[in-house]
Amino acid sequence: MQPLDGTDTRLLSAMAKDPRGTVVALAQKLGLSRNTVQARMALLEKKHAFLSFERRINPVALGYPLTAFITVHVQQQKLASLARDLADIPEILEGFGLTGSADLLLRVVALDAEDLYRINGKILGCDGVDRTDTALAMREMIPYRVQPLLGRRSGA
Repeated sequence: MQPLDGTDTRLLSAMAKDPRGTVVALAQKLGLSRNTVQARMALLEKKHAFLSFERRINPVALGYPLTAFITVHVQQQKLASLARDLADIPEILEGFGLTGSADLLLRVVALDAEDLYRINGKILGCDGVDRTDTALAMREMIPYRVQPLLGRRSGA
């Protein structure tokens, strides 16, 4: 992705502060024309600057109040097929390949402790998984955010 310029970061910052703001409102707030804002937004979308809307949906609202992080130790030669198998487990929200002692980090949601046990069993049942370690998220201390990065990029 190409680096964003000051106008892009100002636009993203305004959108982060008011995600429901119209193109006209954003243009007025930033002192830009409506066409400029629309064109910039289209380019930002093309550059993959926006994440999917589903990242804004809270799993708690869907009945999944428990969040856990599961580190997975795998057989490296089976990693590609394992990733496909893990993607079929709906409670796994995201997964990352890691350096260090564990190979994968999964963010998982569950209905309760018993459901988390079931999900962990499904992960352990995937071909190529050697073992897992589970850490229950007790409380979100720093919510997902990008605004500080936007401020840093724009020099604000």
